[in-house]
Amino acid sequence: MDLRQLEYFVAVAEEANFTKAAERVHITQSGVSAQIRQFEKELGADLFDRSSRMVRLTAAGAAALPHARQALAAAQAVRQSIDDVTGLVRGRLRLGMVTGCTVTPLFVALASFHRAFPRIEVTLSEANSDALIEDVRAGDLDIALVGAAGAMPGDLASVTLVSEGLVALVPEDHVLAEKDEVTLRRLGAYPLVCLPSGTGIRSVLDQACAAEGLRPNVALQATAPGAVADLAARGLGVAVLSTSMAADRPELTAVPIAGVDVPALLALVWRKEGSTVLRALLPHCRRAFDL
Repeated sequence: MDLRQLEYFVAVAEEANFTKAAERVHITQSGVSAQIRQFEKELGADLFDRSSRMVRLTAAGAAALPHARQALAAAQAVRQSIDDVTGLVRGRLRLGMVTGCTVTPLFVALASFHRAFPRIEVTLSEANSDALIEDVRAGDLDIALVGAAGAMPGDLASVTLVSEGLVALVPEDHVLAEKDEVTLRRLGAYPLVCLPSGTGIRSVLDQACAAEGLRPNVALQATAPGAVADLAARGLGVAVLSTSMAADRPELTAVPIAGVDVPALLALVWRKEGSTVLRALLPHCRRAFDL
């Protein structure tokens, strides 16, 4: 019995299919089948019922599965403990980033991290903030740059990078451009261009409107802040973004939105029991963001 056989056994059990299990562990189906047969021979019992199209665990297989998972987890813990002691960092860093958000210090941190640990594979995926937070919780992402309304999830570790209010962005000839601020109720008279639900800025807007018994008149949505601003610049609606997002749009006038007490946050979030790879990344983030 070896760890490879345990890995193949768990893969077949979870996929209920030898072909899918082989794809998962990156060897041929015949290789998986041969190793499982050898494993069964060593144990003296069949682990799978192969009589139907779907592979099913036998009673012996069902009894063995939790112990196989524990053994694989223990082996990973051994590797992790050695990494912690020796300072060796290897593996993969899975980073998530809210769609359309360009944050230069994060890229600076990744570049510095890559120079320090060139053998670490870095993957980057984009989604809305709600989806990213769930992926971090599930362990599908190591760390994510997300937006949120007012506070970050208490079950995750986090560091807030930006906390600011909302503004309405309009062309210079728009009636709101002459105002010092605009209320949510007044804003409701105009079609709005917003980021989609599940983003921090949209959550702030929706919560503020709900608190006043209002429903925002969202006419258009775009996943990138730049696209939201572009649509407003062309007269298709009033853009709602955060203060910093309006800074590089000189053709638009930013009007603060009154009555929004909850700030829009931009933050990094990760699980509190972060991996060695994550712990190696965090100092690079702190330096890049001057935290």
